Amino acid sequence: MAAVLDSVRAFFAPSTFTLDLENAGDVVARENLLDRAMGPDRRKKSSEKLRQGRVPAEGLALVARDRAGHVIGTVRLWNVEAGVDRETRPVEALLLGPLAIDPAYEGKGIGSALMRAAIMEAKKRGHGAILLVGDAPYYERFGFFASKARHLVMPGPFQRDRFLALELKDGWLDGAVGIIVASGRKLAQPPISKAA
Repeated sequence: MAAVLDSVRAFFAPSTFTLDLENAGDVVARENLLDRAMGPDRRKKSSEKLRQGRVPAEGLALVARDRAGHVIGTVRLWNVEAGVDRETRPVEALLLGPLAIDPAYEGKGIGSALMRAAIMEAKKRGHGAILLVGDAPYYERFGFFASKARHLVMPGPFQRDRFLALELKDGWLDGAVGIIVASGRKLAQPPISKAA
C-alpha cells in the first residue's frame, strides 16, 4: 500500500528535479553531496574499497538535478564479480552505491526515482543482478533481498542483513558463492614521465 501511495504522491507532485547521466562537470558537486549526506566515514566502507580506482559501469552513473541544474542526488553502479557459479566461472554483477540525496531534498521521491532509473537502465543493458549494502526495509520495495546474497560475502567488514541482491534475470545468482571482487574498468593513470 505504501508503494501505491508513493506513486500517487509522485504523480501529483510538481516536478522539482530531473534525472540525467552524470558528466565530468558533476564530480565536485557529487563528492560534496556524498560528504554531506553520508558523513566523513563513508570512504571506510567495504563497498567503497571495491569502487576505489574504478570507473562506474557504462551508462550507469546517474544524477538528479534541481531546476537550476545543481546536483541534488546521485547513484552509481559498478561492475563486480559476485563469486563463482557451480562451474567456477565468475558471476558478473553490479554493485550499487552510493545512493545519496541532498538532505534539503529528502522525502521528495528523488531516491526512488534514481533507483528505478538505475535498475531499468541496468536491465536494458543486459546485466543479470545488482548487489548493495543498505537498509533492507528501504531497498526491499525495489526487489532487493538478503536471501539472494546469502552465499556471497563482501571483502572486509559488512552487516549480513544489509547485504542485498536483486536479480534482473531470473536465477542469475543461483549457485553463486564466494567473495565480491571489482571487475570494472580502472581509472586512467597519468603516464609516468621518465627522467632524462
